[in-house]
Amino acid sequence: MHDQLQERHFVKLARLVEDHTGIRLPPTKRTMVEGRLRKRIRALGVPSLSDYGRVIFEGGRLADEFTHLVDCVTTNKTDFFREPEHFAFLRDKAIPLLREFRQGHGPMKFWSAAASIGAEAYTIAMVAAETVGFERNAFCVLGTDISTDVIGQARRAIYPLAFAEPIPQPMQQRYIMRAVDAGRQEMRIVPELRRMVHFQHLNLMDESYPADRDFDVIFCRNILIYFSKPTQDRVLRRLCSHLRKGGFLILGHSESLAGSDQPSMRPIAPTIFRRV
Repeated sequence: MHDQLQERHFVKLARLVEDHTGIRLPPTKRTMVEGRLRKRIRALGVPSLSDYGRVIFEGGRLADEFTHLVDCVTTNKTDFFREPEHFAFLRDKAIPLLREFRQGHGPMKFWSAAASIGAEAYTIAMVAAETVGFERNAFCVLGTDISTDVIGQARRAIYPLAFAEPIPQPMQQRYIMRAVDAGRQEMRIVPELRRMVHFQHLNLMDESYPADRDFDVIFCRNILIYFSKPTQDRVLRRLCSHLRKGGFLILGHSESLAGSDQPSMRPIAPTIFRRV
């Protein structure tokens, strides 16, 4: 069995994924892509990756398979409190400044723009609950992702118990429920916090986003590195247009606004910017 994508099929797949998601798949990613697609071909009962390429590109199955294809090739690395200094900034600087700046007008709004399975969005909610409180309409969190599969996982809010390790112990006690059956080694976010977080499918490559334009903080971390520079600029421009004046944009530690035409944004700290 020739268990590899044919060269022409990989080139088509890479072009299709970049056009639709902005994510580049150079030849060095081919082994990774093939490894992820093997689970999918087993589910479909397709004999090999070579056959899979023929089925979707020459057999008229691309439209039916496209969502699953995107779910397979997108990277969904995530943890609770990943890059913890960002959440320290949120707690100690951003939220206090926003409370003073906004003077209590409506709920404080947060957006996790590459939410994956929801760990970032729920981390934001934990920090907000600790600093803003659970009063009615005190805050809300939106989590979006291009992968419908991970959005489903985020809504369920069930994780391996090991995911709790980065969460401070007092927050674990308040916001984490452990499975009654200890053998399952699972945890779930408490319903009070789940009610504050909403998830929806969103493609950052779209020309417009179905989201409010008065977010106080937008997290867009560790996704821009997969985009070309022109795509980065377009995505950043659209994201910044959804920030209220005085709001904050937080990028990943290997990402920056350097070279981007975002005149309304001012650097506050490494990878943290404020709309002036």
